[in-house]
Amino acid sequence: MVSTVRSSEDVVANLPRFNVARVELALLAIVDGDLDSLDNFLKLLDKQLKNRIQAFHAARHTSHLKTQWLQTAAKMAPSDPLQVMDAIFQKVTTADSVISIATYLKNINPQDLRDAALSGPLSSGQDPLSILSVPQNTLVVLYILTARLYSPAGQPPSLQLLEEFCRHFDPEQARFAPDKVTLLAKGIQKLALAHNTPRAAVQPLQHLISRYPPHPSYLTTIHPIFTLTCLQATTPAAAVPVLEYPITNIDSHLSDLHYNDNLIYHYTGGVILAMLKKWSEAEEFFEICATAPGSVPAALQMEALKKLRLVQLISKGKVTALPKYAHPILSRQFKASPYHQFISSYPHNVDSLKEILHKERSLFSTDKNVGLLRQAIDRAPRWALKKLTATYLSLNLADIGKAVKIDREGEVRQLLLDMIESGDISASIAADGSVTFSDPPPQFSREQVDQVLKNVQDQGALLEFLEKEMAKSKEYLSKAVKGRDEGFSVPDEDVFAQFQGGGAVWVDEPGFS
Repeated sequence: MVSTVRSSEDVVANLPRFNVARVELALLAIVDGDLDSLDNFLKLLDKQLKNRIQAFHAARHTSHLKTQWLQTAAKMAPSDPLQVMDAIFQKVTTADSVISIATYLKNINPQDLRDAALSGPLSSGQDPLSILSVPQNTLVVLYILTARLYSPAGQPPSLQLLEEFCRHFDPEQARFAPDKVTLLAKGIQKLALAHNTPRAAVQPLQHLISRYPPHPSYLTTIHPIFTLTCLQATTPAAAVPVLEYPITNIDSHLSDLHYNDNLIYHYTGGVILAMLKKWSEAEEFFEICATAPGSVPAALQMEALKKLRLVQLISKGKVTALPKYAHPILSRQFKASPYHQFISSYPHNVDSLKEILHKERSLFSTDKNVGLLRQAIDRAPRWALKKLTATYLSLNLADIGKAVKIDREGEVRQLLLDMIESGDISASIAADGSVTFSDPPPQFSREQVDQVLKNVQDQGALLEFLEKEMAKSKEYLSKAVKGRDEGFSVPDEDVFAQFQGGGAVWVDEPGFS
């Protein structure tokens, strides 16, 4: 009898693993009454099951052996920091590339054992730093220094040793460990403060910030640490060479930047420039901080706006509107503050300005803005006089004195001479005390105009390039969409945590006087 049913071999070959229901169906599918076929099927099935069981046990045995090997390898791995340091030293001094060293150092586990080893000597008792060359072995020296700076038990490196490293390290090697560079900068600042010598951190950080980025236009995590240190050390002039370069480049691979790094750098930079009476530059820095994008403005941005307005009063006698991209909440909150009342009375009502300062002195002192407010009040007559030039062609000294609230004609005359000399106004004083105002003469040469036009063209080309680069950034586009849908912000605690000990640490009030 010919059967159309599949053979026993086909059934077994296509049999799902250990599926009893399908085994029963397969048995029914074998030739009816053919006991030989049934017996053959059962033998094949038994063989198949035995093979699979053997394979299963073999796999378990292999897995067990692998587990035992890993456990044995872990037990055999050195746990003594001296042995680990010897292994690290051997690896980094024989490696054929910086990339392999970076990968090796990063992947040493556990990391607390790695850092403990890096904090100590070799098994021979030698300090690895006495053997390694900073220019040639920058990466491992960087790991050693940061480990020792943050070691709870070990002795931190000296500031002199840290300065030597910052002066001679290889920037290309250091860029393989941007997180360690950040830790180094913070560690230098912390160590100097612990010794109550913040000025000792200025020089090392200055070397670090000038050598680490590929160009001064790159913002790094070192920038806010450096400017804050300059304020703590009351050496604002040391930061000027860095502040002179506008930030036009940001590379997340170069430095592990966060949102508040930009805020802190431009705020502290503005404070430094205001202390040095570089008013236009300070205004630019405060504006960058105050108008940085975000769904909710940070408290530091409001502080920047307060100082921005006071700097504008001092340098221009008036405030200017914020850019359209500034967060509207900032303007609303500012209008509800005594600063807005002060601006509304400026520059004509000097008595009212002094009254506001006296009444709100507690708030202004907390904000560390009393020095700026005093300077604004001192310059109020200057700007009140300048406004007269837009209305009158000629006035006598007595009338000018009444308008600017100065009683003595000698003081009015001196104020006029100072403003004429500084170029704030163009005027002449007659022998009878009459003052004639005139339009200022042109002060620009052809070469200066050409240079200004060239600068504008260069800035326009740079802006166009940056816009194109931004449009190609998937990260920017995704964050822009996410920020539009959900918004983003940074907790104020994260920003002000940088300024421990209150504002007095980072805004020295006498510096504004």
